[in-house]
Amino acid sequence: MEQLGGVEVRTVALSSSGSDPSKLGDLYDDAAIVKSVVADVDRPVVVCAHSYGGAPVTEALAGMGKVRRLVYLCAFQLDVGESLLGVGHGSPPPWWEMHEAEGYIDPLRPREIFYGDVDPLIADAAIARLGHQPLVAVSQPLTQASWHKIPSTYVICDRDAAIPPAAQERLARRAHCVKRLDTSHCPTS
Repeated sequence: MEQLGGVEVRTVALSSSGSDPSKLGDLYDDAAIVKSVVADVDRPVVVCAHSYGGAPVTEALAGMGKVRRLVYLCAFQLDVGESLLGVGHGSPPPWWEMHEAEGYIDPLRPREIFYGDVDPLIADAAIARLGHQPLVAVSQPLTQASWHKIPSTYVICDRDAAIPPAAQERLARRAHCVKRLDTSHCPTS
């Protein structure tokens, strides 16, 4: 974050990721967390959402006047009534390890899928922090879409193996501005 010189940055830990599947939150819990963090900022805000984070950010920030721009970094810029699984026509991607009876998913091959061009030591640390994600969070539909009233930028990551660039391009049609990076799914790692 040192490249942002003088810009206050806040990261958000979402309740839908963790080591105990029985204690995971859902999409709406995540949206409440995002809304609370943004509400605590006393100045204009730019919110950057990555991957799944696009869904709770989109749900959370409708009507928050202090948010000046949404940045979707290879993220799900969904509309009202859509869910992550829904935009994939109800089929999970092949890199999801489904634990349907237990109600959660894990990523298969995270180094290949998320961190293809990331320094191996940084990738190892990131992989060690990955948690389970509840199926409900990827199935719940959005009830509001903040990008309808807040300007948005979509950043397509051209070497993303998690959300293929063609899928990102479809999502990016909703954005006011589109940029591209020649990176994998996690360009900030």
